[in-house]
Parts: sequence; structure tokens; C-alpha cells
Amino acid sequence: MQKITILIHCQDQKAIIASVTNYIASIEGNIIYLDQHVDADEDVFFMRLECTFSAQNWNMDALKKDFQTYLAVPFKMSWEIYTQEYKPKMALFVSKYDHCLYDILGRYSAGELQLEIPLIISNHEELRAVAERFSIPFHYVPFSKEIKMEGERKQMDLLQEYKIDFIVLARYMQIITPGLIALYKNKIINIHHSFLPAFPGAKPYHSAFKRGVKIIGATSHYVTEGLDEGPIIEQDISRVSHSHSIEDFITKGRDLERMVLARAIKLHAERKTMVYNNKTVVFS
Repeated sequence: MQKITILIHCQDQKAIIASVTNYIASIEGNIIYLDQHVDADEDVFFMRLECTFSAQNWNMDALKKDFQTYLAVPFKMSWEIYTQEYKPKMALFVSKYDHCLYDILGRYSAGELQLEIPLIISNHEELRAVAERFSIPFHYVPFSKEIKMEGERKQMDLLQEYKIDFIVLARYMQIITPGLIALYKNKIINIHHSFLPAFPGAKPYHSAFKRGVKIIGATSHYVTEGLDEGPIIEQDISRVSHSHSIEDFITKGRDLERMVLARAIKLHAERKTMVYNNKTVVFS
């Protein structure tokens, strides 16, 4: 049994769903999941479907060719197709904070994430021991304003060597270069607190505490050249009050960061996100 996932978006028009489902039925595929969304403002149609094929009826090359000819061209679709067998390769970028890294590696070791983690890249040596504990190659790549291009080149070489599909910034405290963003468009995931832009800087929780905020949060998004302005994948909040200390804020914030980033990674790895005009469509 072979299982595939198909992602489609195009201008909204008649008979898209019927045409796709009839095609899958015509090649003896069984649709086990289908969800669709129409952005009425942009007049754009989105669809995600999962289907299975028996081994004797399976031919990926023929499916791709026919799908392009009989569906993608007539409907002017942008589309992607993935097999369940292939697990995307994810690179982790870290600095000194370890809470997101431990959470991701714990979930990975427990089999919760359907992906592979071939390497961890860091601009500091502090978290090498964590990588070694989980038997994942750790690469120290110095990165600063003065050696930015050298660092970018080394990062790109490593990503190519390990055939990385997407990148997760697990509290990586450097700005990603435009070259790397272009190479991995909508494939670099970041996590940050949700106080921006109200409380920027190195100590946002201290600033928020002084203002007496009632809600703190975390946001995971795809990285673009606009700092922290990329398409949002996942968010969550926690309520706080005057009775909480700065340490409580930080603890709650880190808990949120762990959970939100893990959900965003899972959604991306399972091909449940689609990006259009700096927004995401996230399927259940």
C-alpha cells in the first residue's frame, strides 16, 4: 500500500474538486482525507488530500505526468506531491538557549515527529553536549556581522551536504541571511515571544512585567527578510496577573515556545501548511 499527499492551489473555478477526485478514482486510488479552502478576497482555491494505492496500481512517475497534463495545466495549478515513505530532513539552528532543543529532540526520540534530524548547527559550542547525548552531529559555525558571508557559505555547504529539506531556528539568536532565506523560501521556521513589536529587545519579559500585561504568548512563523514578519504557522497564549513574578513570565513563556514550535514543526513535516501572500492556510 502506498500513501501520498497532494497540495494544490490555483485561482478558484468550477469543477476543481470533482476533476481531482475523479482522476484519483480513475487510477484506482482511494481518497482517505480531503480538505479545501477558498480565499474569497484573493479568489484563490487551496486543497490538501491524502490517498492510497495498492502496490500493483502504483506508478509515481506516471501519476505526476498525467496530473500535470490533465489537471495542473487546464486549471493552472501550483501543486506538490509527497509520499508517506519519505521523511523530510530537518536541520536545527541553535545558540545558547536549550529549552526548545531539548523538547524537539525528546519528541524526536519518542517518535512523535515524522522527520529526520541529520545535524545541528550552532554559533556557540555550549549545546554540543546535548547533540552528543542524542547522537546527532553538531557543527559549530561562527557567525557575526564581520564574518556573516563566511558563516552563510559554511551553513549552505552543510545543508547541501546533508540534503536538508527545511530548517528550524530553535532559539537561534542571529538574523538569517537573505541568501539562505531565498534558498529555503517558506522552509525556515522560527519561534519568538508574542510581545513584538510592543516589547522588543533582549529582555521582553521584564518590559512586559513592568507594564502589567495580562497575556503572554508565542508565535511560530516562516522566516522572511522582514524580521519576525513572515507567515504565521502557530500561536498560543497564557494568562498572567499581578501575582506572577518575572521568573514566572519567563517560565510560562518558555513553555509556550516549546509547545508552539513543536506544533509548527509537526504541521510543516506533515505537509499541512500552504503559504500565499504572506499568510498560511493550515489544514487540520
